[in-house]
Amino acid sequence: MPIRPGKHNMDYDVFNGDADGICALHQLRLVDPRTSHLISGVKRDIGLLSRLNSLPECRDNRITALDISLDKNREDLLILLDNNNHVFYADHHYPGEIPDRANLQTIIDSDPNICTGLLIDRMLDGKYGLWAIVAAFGDNLHEAALTRAEPLDLTEEKLAILRETGELLNYNGYGREVGDLLYSPEDLYREVSGYENPFEFHGTSKILSTLREGFTSDLERARAVQPLSVSASGRIYTFPDASWPRRVAGIFSNEKAREAPGQAHAVLVDNGDASYLVSVRAPLSDKRGAEELCRLFPTGGGREAAAGINSLPADSLDKFIDQFNKKWKQPI
Repeated sequence: MPIRPGKHNMDYDVFNGDADGICALHQLRLVDPRTSHLISGVKRDIGLLSRLNSLPECRDNRITALDISLDKNREDLLILLDNNNHVFYADHHYPGEIPDRANLQTIIDSDPNICTGLLIDRMLDGKYGLWAIVAAFGDNLHEAALTRAEPLDLTEEKLAILRETGELLNYNGYGREVGDLLYSPEDLYREVSGYENPFEFHGTSKILSTLREGFTSDLERARAVQPLSVSASGRIYTFPDASWPRRVAGIFSNEKAREAPGQAHAVLVDNGDASYLVSVRAPLSDKRGAEELCRLFPTGGGREAAAGINSLPADSLDKFIDQFNKKWKQPI
């Protein structure tokens, strides 16, 4: 369990706004309820610890950080630790060097077949494993989700419910800004937190019904778009500057990856400022290389299987396509 300092001023829960971040936090708070200040954002807004350091005198607090790259938050994390904040950090992205501090506890594993929800599930000895399965489905880790579900002897119908729940929670996390989303991640977490059982959440939540309607409409529009580039390496799609493609880009990327598991995929959404928001999926048959590709460009990062670039200059599009095809060049 996370460290419990004797005296602290406040509790802060900082989490990625996607299915994995929400489900990881939900599992923790089912076991260890707290009245916490919630800090989240769109899926790509991972530099969340900087918001804590923008608060005056942020010291002597208890902080939980979930599903956000330690490497991307390193400078702010060190400041928080220097100010005697106690931090529990769980994540599955590339961490870089992990600070060795008495007031930092970490559970970090960047294996491409794991997500933060599964890490928390492991820590909690599977107490709320159904939510970990939701997290894995949401992160497009279907094999990992099914493996975790095996000992639970779930029916196909129940597995389908957990999968849809994860995909809908994840769908809500995509956007350039919170205004693109149907619900803020904090509000979505609050809704989820009222349900111990994901099957009850799936059957009764009005918020989930709204997400389902938006998901269906956005995905239908995306499926009508033809790829910009098709090669042996994979497919690349471009979308206009609008809220709907920003919401559905990640889900659409995951769908295309499952359609052709031996190929890589990229979805580029026009940012409206001569740049693109990029989502990349490595081939599901290998699940490597997405992060390495995206880190070739400023504002790029992520994990081996799924990564992105927040602002790819439009004049770098040809370079991106070239590097994409080189990264997953198929043998002759």
